[in-house]
Amino acid sequence: MSSLLHARAVSRAQFRFYEELNDFLPPALRKREFSYAFHGTPAIKDAIEALGVPHTEVDLILIDGESVDFHRRLRGGERVAVYPMFERFDIGSVSRLRPRPLRQTRFVLDVHLGTLARYLRMLGFDALYRNDYHDQDIIAHSHEDRRVILTRDKGLLKHGAVTHGYWMRETEPLRQLREVVRAFDLAGRCRPFTRCIACNGVVEPVDKSTVMDRLPERVRERFERFTRCQSCGRVYWPGSHYDRMRDIVRAICTAALPS
Repeated sequence: MSSLLHARAVSRAQFRFYEELNDFLPPALRKREFSYAFHGTPAIKDAIEALGVPHTEVDLILIDGESVDFHRRLRGGERVAVYPMFERFDIGSVSRLRPRPLRQTRFVLDVHLGTLARYLRMLGFDALYRNDYHDQDIIAHSHEDRRVILTRDKGLLKHGAVTHGYWMRETEPLRQLREVVRAFDLAGRCRPFTRCIACNGVVEPVDKSTVMDRLPERVRERFERFTRCQSCGRVYWPGSHYDRMRDIVRAICTAALPS
């Protein structure tokens, strides 16, 4: 009987989550230290996700001032500080929990973020998206191409196979675009109108004579500059929609716009 009571004994550790990680916590636990009760000796990763925070959002864990990895086990009495992946401060040589940064920031988006995918492509970022992706498809693309998963599904980011992911706080597409650019510090890396909004292929300038047979008559008469997607063949020209797109780019990116 005594061994059974011992197995059910409750241990506690003091937790504090910082900055945007508080978005995942109940209001009563945000931006403050609180006590977390647990049984046995759970891995710190399991404890963090039990509190609602996906491991992909975490970049640094300190237990009693020591940086640790996700496998460190809690035993009781610890003080735990958890920092977000995009926190702006120098953490020197402590234990980062994933390789960062990726050499090239590329994304794969879940099925609810189609408009955001088109906006990211407009800014020149590699944004893979299909409206029939399953979770396993998204995870596979993330691993194969070293892509960051963008999603509104917290459960997807808690999958053990996911290493790079970000939970979108905003719900309106333009606000989501600003959020991604800010979170990944992309403003200076925008290359607007270099990707196909429809298929994500690379868009390059093309001579008008090579696409004449694909242009409406009014377009042939009014425009001289064209680009074409190297993947799907879609042709682009600076029509009336172009001014609105330029306004969006100006508002979000610091990269020079094409003349």
